[in-house]
Amino acid sequence: MKSGPAILVIDDEVDFRGALAEQLGGQGYRVTAVGCCEEGRAALGAERPDLIILGTVSPCGEAYRFHCFVRSLSPLAATPMIVLDAPLERQSVAGWRRWEGLRMEAEDYLVKPVDPIALVSRVAKFLDKSTAKVRVLVVDDHALIRESITALLSLQSDMQVVGVAENGREALVKLQEVQPDVVVMDLRMPEMNGLEATREICRLPRHPQVLVLSQYDDEENLVACKEAGAWDFVPKQGASSRLVSAIRAAGQAA
Repeated sequence: MKSGPAILVIDDEVDFRGALAEQLGGQGYRVTAVGCCEEGRAALGAERPDLIILGTVSPCGEAYRFHCFVRSLSPLAATPMIVLDAPLERQSVAGWRRWEGLRMEAEDYLVKPVDPIALVSRVAKFLDKSTAKVRVLVVDDHALIRESITALLSLQSDMQVVGVAENGREALVKLQEVQPDVVVMDLRMPEMNGLEATREICRLPRHPQVLVLSQYDDEENLVACKEAGAWDFVPKQGASSRLVSAIRAAGQAA
């Protein structure tokens, strides 16, 4: 994955907004934090967020109007939203009216004061369904192995097989078509073997991470794969759990 999910934070409390942005940024999220709904609309035009935190803004009713604006846009209608209402003493100037609350379409609703650190776990929960998956290209000349790896990765909620190839030459073509984050590459294949294909892939300016998967786990092959630019070398024998872990690690680095 190239980068973390994008989060838009709208809140008129400077200290709270800054603290929340710092906490979310520390978890790898890309945060745009603004102080009013006008700036929020501009931010939506620059990048589509994966989640919106709609905090306190003045005057009263402005947050509801922004909420309606977001839900009226088809690309954003299903975007997860967390609403932070003003504390009781501020609700007349920056909060949600009762009738507005009844029409709210949000995944979570909290009343300030809210601890920014505690809010991070709520954000993670709502992003589970929308966070980008690690895109994997599987390259092996044996159909049974390709199918087995595809079946294994289909069970992982954070991974997606976006393509398969029978040899290194086909993998280079598929690479341009499916834009994977990680390539699982067999070592011994006809036409172009995994070592040659790995060298070609790793010469690209912005290339995916390559995991070489082979039944030949001797030191010579390990060194050759590393020199070719491979991220890791995973033996085929008993590779299931190790392969999944290696793909996750490579996906984070991609």
